[in-house]
Amino acid sequence: MATYQNTASLPFGANLIAGATQVLENVIVKVTAWNQARVTKAELCALSARELADIGLTRGEINNV
Repeated sequence: MATYQNTASLPFGANLIAGATQVLENVIVKVTAWNQARVTKAELCALSARELADIGLTRGEINNV
């Protein structure tokens, strides 16, 4: 039975680039999620107490959203 073994290595720095790309992607995802939460909280803070009650929230619960 014949077997094939791939011993080719990645080009120099490929692992570093892949790792840096993953870190950058994680940062972008976290910043995007933070910004969406910030915008949502700002919009909820702009609502009146009655409007918040209509959607089942109080002012104290805005930070938990």
